[in-house]
Amino acid sequence: MKILYAIQGTGNGHISRAREIVPLLQQYGELDLLVSGTEAEVALSQPLKHQFHGFSFVFGKKGGVDKWTTFKRMDLWRLWKDIHNLPLSQYDLIINDFEPVSAWACRVQKIPAVSLSHQCSFVSPKTPRPKSWNYAEWLFKYYSPTEYHVGFHFDRYDDFIHTPVIRSEIRALEPTNAGHYTVYLPAYDDKTLVKFLSQTTDVPWHIFSKRQKTPYQTGNIQIFPIDNSRFNQSMASCEGLLTGGGFEGPAEALFLQKKVMMVPMTGQYEQQCNALAASQLGVPVINSINAHTLPLINNWIGSNNRVQVNFPDETAQIVEKLVKQYTRR
Repeated sequence: MKILYAIQGTGNGHISRAREIVPLLQQYGELDLLVSGTEAEVALSQPLKHQFHGFSFVFGKKGGVDKWTTFKRMDLWRLWKDIHNLPLSQYDLIINDFEPVSAWACRVQKIPAVSLSHQCSFVSPKTPRPKSWNYAEWLFKYYSPTEYHVGFHFDRYDDFIHTPVIRSEIRALEPTNAGHYTVYLPAYDDKTLVKFLSQTTDVPWHIFSKRQKTPYQTGNIQIFPIDNSRFNQSMASCEGLLTGGGFEGPAEALFLQKKVMMVPMTGQYEQQCNALAASQLGVPVINSINAHTLPLINNWIGSNNRVQVNFPDETAQIVEKLVKQYTRR
């Protein structure tokens, strides 16, 4: 059997989840990997069959999307060509993690595909989102459309939605508490974070920055370049995680029973939805990092608010069911 697994390359969460799922899929046949997007710092261990520029946003430096750079990097003609030139007929199963090139190529070639992603959980109206409608609902529906859906979220909001995939390397960690706070906020540059976090309660901070190639320290703040192993160790031994409105990072910290505070990106609807869902579990959420939110960060530092979650290891069973249910021939 031939399987294509297509993965979104914007942000690290999609690739991180794929690192867990790829070995499981390889048990069922010959697996080809496709990645599109330009904003991930982690990579797969296996070689890629296809790599595309795709259609993705660029992180800014002050808490939101860099709209101008995103526009400059957009290449709709290349996207159109990639969609129409991607051969898919040889595959018995096409799995999509919010990846637009293969999803639309499937539409063009009238080949069914199944979403295996966090984003497809928003197909359900039961999944938490703000009360006011947002145009980004169109992105959930049309960015990477597939016929079938297997979703992940913080809770089982619908019958096709499962709790998060927690990587084996995270499940194997022994959580400790060295007293520091780990920070992953890719929409902020480290200078902005240092400016404000240096004004908080005097605790050690570990900032993981997209923009730094070498580590450095200023006062009680250490800045590291993105490194999967170092980040995992920092998170496993931290008091709490200050992070954006993503999904995998907060889920893994909650699994490790760490305090979590989320700062969703400005103007990024999916992150606003994730933050709302997490807040319903009891995770504190702030809108930005600035002088006005420093008291809220200090309150969080002084609290012992640890949200209890149950994220069982069901990934192998989910993949097995998906393969049996959606293989075309």
